[in-house]
Amino acid sequence: MVGHVDHGKTTLVEAITGRWADTHSEEIKRGITIRLGYADAEFRKCPKCPKPTCYTTKDICGNSGCGEKTVLARKVSFVDAPGHESLMATMLSGAAIMDGALLLIAANEACPQPQTREHLVALQIVGIKNIVVVQNKVDLVSEEQALENYRQIKEFVKGTHYESAPIVPISAQRKVNIDVLIDVIIETIHVPQRERDAVPMMLVARSFDVNRPGALPKDLQGGVLGGAVKQGVFRNGQEIEIRPGRKVEKSGKASWLPITTKIVGLRTGGASVAEVSPGGSVGISTTLDPGIVKADALAGTVVGIPGKLPPVWNEFRVEIHLLERVVGARDELVVEPLKVGETLMLNVNSSATVGIVAELKKNMVLLRLKLPVCAEAGSRVTLSRLLGSRWRLIGYGIIKAEN
Repeated sequence: MVGHVDHGKTTLVEAITGRWADTHSEEIKRGITIRLGYADAEFRKCPKCPKPTCYTTKDICGNSGCGEKTVLARKVSFVDAPGHESLMATMLSGAAIMDGALLLIAANEACPQPQTREHLVALQIVGIKNIVVVQNKVDLVSEEQALENYRQIKEFVKGTHYESAPIVPISAQRKVNIDVLIDVIIETIHVPQRERDAVPMMLVARSFDVNRPGALPKDLQGGVLGGAVKQGVFRNGQEIEIRPGRKVEKSGKASWLPITTKIVGLRTGGASVAEVSPGGSVGISTTLDPGIVKADALAGTVVGIPGKLPPVWNEFRVEIHLLERVVGARDELVVEPLKVGETLMLNVNSSATVGIVAELKKNMVLLRLKLPVCAEAGSRVTLSRLLGSRWRLIGYGIIKAEN
């Protein structure tokens, strides 16, 4: 779920899944998404009713006079990404674990809003191929206003990768047209081929201490890692390694040491399971000290089999591809060339870090990282520049292998 702030992403997640994804205390107080929110749903189909009214998330069909037992059509995990401009790094981290996206656009505001434009470019950069545009809040406007907003959306996506993306009008607040949206999601966002036989690797987007304050030592549970399995299969009882790991300071110098731990529980789709594979958000319970994982301390790390994870980079050479114009800014700003000594915000896989431009050579740049990242050569890195008081997306790069 991506889009401009307050266009209804979290409300739509709740309308589909029945779960409010904003659970962080500051999110509830301010009414916006700050961290990535997760919720799972089962798309179910009534064998008697015609499309699209056959689709629901209920066990029993709710159509008038039906009451037929529904059958499972697909399980889906939703990632609710922040829309606020200052939280763009969190959204980009979420994009790394998506198979497809719903781009929410409010019908009661002009399109595009700054973050609507920025999120669309970000989806292209991170390689999301299939999206559904959701025209929300149609209950707040007249038919003429809804049609004008629709025309604005069509003009906005014209010339992009998503020119032919379907546009579905809904009211998330009143749960109107959700059956049509489910139908379009199933038809548009296909389940990709999964690499179950590859060496297991998981991208960590959240990490938690699940213990309540005052819990007795004998009742303490180990830290929990949340995210998505990129490839392979993880099983209960397996030993795992986490990179870059934890920060250690010695003689005034910081280094990161890989962490090894054991899987003691696996959850996906709201249920405990014996193994997890690619597809959907997962939670891994470990034997880690809860203090290591609390407050998303391990977000951005990569989990795998000991000794078989991608390299950890403190610096890397990147083949850069800059955009013509800055996205997210209200003014049409031209993207200036990179400069030696410049500071950039970088997103790779599910991690966010800061890189200093150390060397420039044609379309190649050497970036020295403030926080190391674990990534394969060939991975995409999004590049954002500080303009005024905000980080603005200016392009992407490809990590080049060391000679």
